[in-house]
Amino acid sequence: MIDWLLEPLRHEFNQRALLAALMIGLTNGYASAFVVLKKSALKVGSLSHALLPGIAVAILVAGFQDWSVFLGALFAALLIGLGSLAVSRGSRIDQDSALAILYTAAFSGGIILLRRLQVAQEMDEWLFGNIMGMRDADLWTNFWISLGALGLLTALHRPLLMSLFDAEVAATLGVPVRFLNYLLLAILIVVLISSLQAVGCMLALGLLVTPAATIYLLTDSTNTLFWGGSLLGGISAASAVFIGWWLNLEQGPTIVLLLGAIFLLAFVFSPKYGLIRHLVSKPTNSTTNIQ
Repeated sequence: MIDWLLEPLRHEFNQRALLAALMIGLTNGYASAFVVLKKSALKVGSLSHALLPGIAVAILVAGFQDWSVFLGALFAALLIGLGSLAVSRGSRIDQDSALAILYTAAFSGGIILLRRLQVAQEMDEWLFGNIMGMRDADLWTNFWISLGALGLLTALHRPLLMSLFDAEVAATLGVPVRFLNYLLLAILIVVLISSLQAVGCMLALGLLVTPAATIYLLTDSTNTLFWGGSLLGGISAASAVFIGWWLNLEQGPTIVLLLGAIFLLAFVFSPKYGLIRHLVSKPTNSTTNIQ
């Protein structure tokens, strides 16, 4: 039994996948708190789809290489994400509308270009992830991204929260609200990109939203939301690597599926905000109101 449980650790590709899952899960889980507090999950979802045209252009310019795909996706997401902010700042169009226009146009162009390039089979790994294919260079890339993202988000934790909860008051206190908005969006994009090889651009949104959303159902503490989301993301992603190996499942989708299952449990059984709690307390509240 123990040999069967430890079997995944005997393979180097599984060891690399486990390390990558921990780093990606911890970083995405921490960053997901900002997504939940900012209520910007749909914006991040749009950005995850905006990766496709960048990947297509990168393949056209430099061929199908890991570094070119990574940089192409990063450039496209930054261009569309920060571009939508710039459009909203300089016109009557709100950021959601600007983002919708930019990402749908870019996504359409990416689909057309990829079909002309005929690389659909190779694209599966970037669309849906292949964490088992991680190499040492990929681990180092994820390490530096995780270190930089967590370091910046932790160092700027207080001013970022001030700009999220009350931008006007933060501005009067000298907080560079506009700069922090751009910086936060850029960090979220880089964190999103770091998940590409693990879960793919079609599933990366789940990893960048679900951890903190789950903790949000369990606590009112802001600090717990950040570090709880980080721990949940890291533990769930690492566990999914083992589960995927034992059950012969693709690890990328398994990561997101496991997080979704944990969220469902929290939604139903949360002591304070769960569905059962709501259904049990509702008759009591009605009786109280009648009296």
